[in-house]
Amino acid sequence: MIVEALTGKRLPHGRREGLRTLQEEIYADSFERIVLRPLGATIGAEVEGADLCGGLDDATFAEIERAFLAYKVLFFRGQPMSARQHLDFARRFGELEEHPFLPSGDSEEVVRFSKDENTVGIENMWHSDVSWRLEPALGSVLRAREVPAVGGDTLFSDMVAAYECLPEDVKEAVEGMTAVHDFAHNFGLAMSAEDREKFREQYPPAEHPVVRTHPVTGKRLLYINAIFTSHIVGLDRETSDAVMDALFAQAAIPEFQCRFRWERDSVALWDNRSVQHYATNDYWPQVRVMDRVSIVGDRPR
Repeated sequence: MIVEALTGKRLPHGRREGLRTLQEEIYADSFERIVLRPLGATIGAEVEGADLCGGLDDATFAEIERAFLAYKVLFFRGQPMSARQHLDFARRFGELEEHPFLPSGDSEEVVRFSKDENTVGIENMWHSDVSWRLEPALGSVLRAREVPAVGGDTLFSDMVAAYECLPEDVKEAVEGMTAVHDFAHNFGLAMSAEDREKFREQYPPAEHPVVRTHPVTGKRLLYINAIFTSHIVGLDRETSDAVMDALFAQAAIPEFQCRFRWERDSVALWDNRSVQHYATNDYWPQVRVMDRVSIVGDRPR
């Protein structure tokens, strides 16, 4: 029944009716201090009228926070932030986390992605950051320090829309499923067995619902990704792989996506609970340097 519902038929083409209701909810809101220019049907907007370099009053931040929940990823251009300003802005959303496996930038809370002809980007798979944590990140703030002349865009996919547009029998089939997320599924591949076990003591495999509820908006969404999800609890390997492949594929549907072309001093703020992202690797051997700060989240429910 599970495999038949998920993989035994093609999901419908044509209009995706779940998008319309989500659009109506998003566009019903209005903003006085910022201007929003939507990039996708239900996800992504460029923000004008906000100075992230220390000039952000509480009223403007409140509108940014509201837009963040509605659009799930916000983009700001022309923000020559210092490392301190980057941290201060991210910290307004909550406590900051440190990443145990990625290189640091100007402080332990900053992850630096520095790519050139010798260090190639490998983030070009759809994923949700650190879903292997028991309490994955709430969101991230990524700023561009140096970008290629062409290429290096980042795509974001709306997992609320992906869930809403599933057929009802598929929603019923995945309801109540739990998936295992494991750092070893990705980061652990380059480790020795001894190091993997050492890190597993600190970061054990995490079980999260395949369909989680956003803790603020109450929206239901798919929470499963190809980089960090290893299997679905209670299913044999063949069935688990078939179900996961069908669900992974939802992130790649263009109707659920937006795409951002970076410029130097551009900033992206995304809700890691409700989106997946994909960093295109089409700029080698050019240089691309990005700094990311992530905010501690809660346990998916």
